[in-house]
Amino acid sequence: MVTTRHISTRRLLRRLHPQVYSLSTSVRPYLARPPHRALSNAVSTVKPATLDFLCYKVRAHISATKRSAFGPGQLTLILCGCVFGGTLVFYEASKVLSPKPLEDICLLQKKEEEPLAMVSSLLPGRPGNLTAEQELKLQELWKATLKVFGVPVLGAEENEGSKDESDDDVSEQSGVVNADKKKKKRGLFRRKKNEGIDKSTASSVVDSDDKYGQAKDFHQALATQSPEDLRRAFWSMVKHDHPDGLLLRFLRARKWDVDKALIMLISTMHWRSKEMHVDDDIMWNGEAAAFKDEHDSSGSEKKEAHDYMSLMRLGQSYLHGCDKEGRPLCIVRARLHKQGAQSEASLERVTVHIIETARLFLSPPVDTATILFDLTGFSMANMDYAPVKFMIKCFEANYPECLGVVLVHRSPWIFQGIWKIIKGWLDPVVAGKVHFTNSTEELAHYIPILHIPSDLGGEDSWTFKYVEPQPGENDKMADVTTRNRLQDERALTVKEFEKTTQEWIQGTPQADVELLKRREGIAKRLSSGYWVLDPYVRARTWYDRTGVIGKDGRIDYFPKAVNQVYDAHGVD
Repeated sequence: MVTTRHISTRRLLRRLHPQVYSLSTSVRPYLARPPHRALSNAVSTVKPATLDFLCYKVRAHISATKRSAFGPGQLTLILCGCVFGGTLVFYEASKVLSPKPLEDICLLQKKEEEPLAMVSSLLPGRPGNLTAEQELKLQELWKATLKVFGVPVLGAEENEGSKDESDDDVSEQSGVVNADKKKKKRGLFRRKKNEGIDKSTASSVVDSDDKYGQAKDFHQALATQSPEDLRRAFWSMVKHDHPDGLLLRFLRARKWDVDKALIMLISTMHWRSKEMHVDDDIMWNGEAAAFKDEHDSSGSEKKEAHDYMSLMRLGQSYLHGCDKEGRPLCIVRARLHKQGAQSEASLERVTVHIIETARLFLSPPVDTATILFDLTGFSMANMDYAPVKFMIKCFEANYPECLGVVLVHRSPWIFQGIWKIIKGWLDPVVAGKVHFTNSTEELAHYIPILHIPSDLGGEDSWTFKYVEPQPGENDKMADVTTRNRLQDERALTVKEFEKTTQEWIQGTPQADVELLKRREGIAKRLSSGYWVLDPYVRARTWYDRTGVIGKDGRIDYFPKAVNQVYDAHGVD
């Protein structure tokens, strides 16, 4: 038997906090088992997405019961608590429950989990929680989308060479076109334009609804991009997400209007591939390329690289911690921004980079992020409308349904006039997600006290310290052979998903259970397969270097590797 010394509540929570962030519904099956088995089993399978919320509840429970310490034989099993219907469930042991030290018990090993057993844990309109009408809308959008992508109707006779060409096209889904790829012959997937697509689709969009001219972008995309270009851009954007989840974002954003959702989707693919070059430039080149250009290039290229790296080093905006709903938290320190200090292009590039990185932090049932604007010390010298407008456009037009809550903290009186202007630019739905807070107590309504920075009155003493790109961190991206092999494997999985989706569309409303199970299995293979491909198509970021983004996409907001990286590279 292991003896346990008295330990204060605060100390115990801090001991758990760096390694365990929340409990998901994955622990529920274990609550019916004996407590000593529940603890070890729950910890081995729990997903690090939301213990912060639990810790917050535990602190409230302890405060209410006036318990300030845990003694031997009375360990409260924090890890086996879970909120069900607003009730916090605790198991208390009458003896020491495990022969392992607490530190060993708390180590989390993220494993592939089965789909959530409780549909109630999923928000409406998400994969696995659709009404019959919503499922029909999703099928309609898939049908229209696959038509735009030039995917042949299931059962249609294909040219002999179309299969190989389709595989090659999708295998470039990273957005990177390999120089060593041989020039392809024209076939079914090599039409220059979207022949056969009803270009009158965009006419259904009322001018008042088309805030960003997406109908025009839709027409331009159909006229200037081939079906496989748009198809490649789509599968590049999917990454580890469920393909249905991505389409459903556009449907929800357009209130389940299929035509409007299709226009928004295709215009976004055009924006990603032809305007911002998200996957073949911003995420492909990343911080390492800018770091190199800052030292080796000259002229405007050197200036842009320096502006980009200065923003990265400054820590003006970064991802750290999560809110009470388990949503990743992006903290923006407005006082660090000086109008004109960096070019508009570099600001936009960093904005897209951090949004794309935040998407890697999302995992069902969490599918949105929270932004905290810290306006402490804000003055008019920090106000810059151009990047604000760009950020609004990104979330409203190109990253729909990705924003959970926006918190504006400690806004000074001069911000009142600025807010009136900004609010006029916002869609009413987005404006409704903005909340103002002025005290730590108000902020704690949204963010656990453990994740509120200490300078804002919270208990998180962590501070941002940038780690420069390291030699060799992107060596895998130079391994063309392995990258091509992985892309080809993913291409086959993509084709399999598209085919199964067509079978699902052509089936009855109550699709065959085996078909649905097979389709979900393919979606899971796409998700897990992305993380194998990831180091070959995405340049490493600060989050990778410090261990926040770990192997297989594991997210750890307080990795031990951080201090090791700092020490190894002489970062103070």
